[in-house]
Amino acid sequence: MPIRIASLSRQLHKNGQRLHLAMASRHFSKGPEHPADDLEQTLRDERDALKAEQKKRRAAAGQPKAKPVKVVKEAKAPKAPKAPKAAKPPKEAKAAKGNKPSRADKLSKKAENLEAAKKADRKSASKT
Repeated sequence: MPIRIASLSRQLHKNGQRLHLAMASRHFSKGPEHPADDLEQTLRDERDALKAEQKKRRAAAGQPKAKPVKVVKEAKAPKAPKAPKAAKPPKEAKAAKGNKPSRADKLSKKAENLEAAKKADRKSASKT
């Protein structure tokens, strides 16, 4: 039966204490010349099994670990190229700096618009 404990040192320690107690009680009650009883023999067998398992684990710890195999992914099929977009019509060129109206031209245009507005008001007022 496999031993399912991560560390065996604590189990070995407890087993050793129980074995020592069983041996001491036998020596005290019957004397050292009497053979070991069933409890003492089972404790010795358990201790031997624990030590063998510990030795096996230490040997396995020194060996290199098995590395997982890398999974090779299949390459995806390339996507179909998209159709080119329609060309946009060229933008109209902006007015160059030399084509800007001067300040005087702006003021004269403004004055003309004011005069036109005054005349329009008079005409509409006279009609009513």
